[in-house]
Amino acid sequence: MTLALPAAIFPVEREAKRQALLDAVESLRGVIEAGSDEAEEIGTLPQATVDAIHEAGLFAYKSARVLGGAEADAMIQLEVVEAASRIDPAAGWSIMIGSGTLSGMAAFLGDEAIKEIFIDGKFPRAAGAAAPSGEATPVEGGYRVTGRWGFASGIRHSHYLAMGAMAVDGKSAPVQIRVVVPTSDATIHDNWEVVGLRGTGSCDFSLDNVFVPQRFTWGGGESKPLRGGPNFLLGRPGMQITGHCGVVLGIARRALDEVTELAKNKKRGYRGTEALIADRGSFQRFLGESDTRLRAAKSLCMEVLEEAWELVTVGITPPPELQVRLRASSTYSTEEASDIVSQAFRFGGGSAMFTSHVLQKCLRDVHGAAQHNMVSDRAYENHGQFMLGFPDANPMG
Repeated sequence: MTLALPAAIFPVEREAKRQALLDAVESLRGVIEAGSDEAEEIGTLPQATVDAIHEAGLFAYKSARVLGGAEADAMIQLEVVEAASRIDPAAGWSIMIGSGTLSGMAAFLGDEAIKEIFIDGKFPRAAGAAAPSGEATPVEGGYRVTGRWGFASGIRHSHYLAMGAMAVDGKSAPVQIRVVVPTSDATIHDNWEVVGLRGTGSCDFSLDNVFVPQRFTWGGGESKPLRGGPNFLLGRPGMQITGHCGVVLGIARRALDEVTELAKNKKRGYRGTEALIADRGSFQRFLGESDTRLRAAKSLCMEVLEEAWELVTVGITPPPELQVRLRASSTYSTEEASDIVSQAFRFGGGSAMFTSHVLQKCLRDVHGAAQHNMVSDRAYENHGQFMLGFPDANPMG
């Protein structure tokens, strides 16, 4: 079956594609900034922000070109999320999750399901959870799925949900699969009461004995992408760290932007000893050192991503030793960003304490992003195990 879908709207040539995507992010600055406070209040991105991201093609920037996506390489993926997160972390995080979920659907679902989901060749919006937190019971024509999943960023604006589940037939060992359902089939639990990344709307959801046709599933063995292949050879660390690195690097850059402007105008000290923060040697050192640290962290991420991308473009999945370095680079970037934002907040003094000031939001959001298991310090332990030659070392251990 041949799909009659529109040609990609993004350039083919790499640098032109990169610039087009970054320009798309910048073109949304106004609408993203206008909805930032509302996102904090309602606990999800405002509809106007979601619509703008969707119409700009940014939820599809990782998806297969044959379906109209940009099919951006891993290095461009990082820069797109970084640019969006520098404007607003919730927007950057939502692009990371929405684009990642959608790209999986676009890559692995068969033509019949694609025709049903991509109505008139248009990309839907997707959310979900990779963890196999549900059980899929085989029945005629598909599965009956029950379970509860957490952290479904952007679920309130999604058309479809993709999630992990364990297929259990009572005869053989359970097998992990992916299932896709319309969001209307799920119960959304309004439990996103958090300190950081409030605007991502990462609520829990559940399914109760929902029938999922076989054509809306994949996995259960060696599944190969049907479209947009190279990205899906990276392994789970490589596929996910582009977004995680981008989010924290973008937040840290925004914090440096804000504290730099604040330092030029704010004085601190007791009466008679007040001085501009910018005139303090300690701040000057912090600023110069932080800029260098962020550049170094990004360079590390780009180095390992480029090494991995060279392999996947010739059909080779990066070896575990490289996959663990991919994950460790994300952890390192997160720790560097978290420390830099925390110091920027302290230099901001009392001004940064107010909920109206962006530095306190950067502080909350970067530490929220740091709670994700992908960027936990367990990555360093796994890296060390590979260096020691442990036979059971695992990048995702």
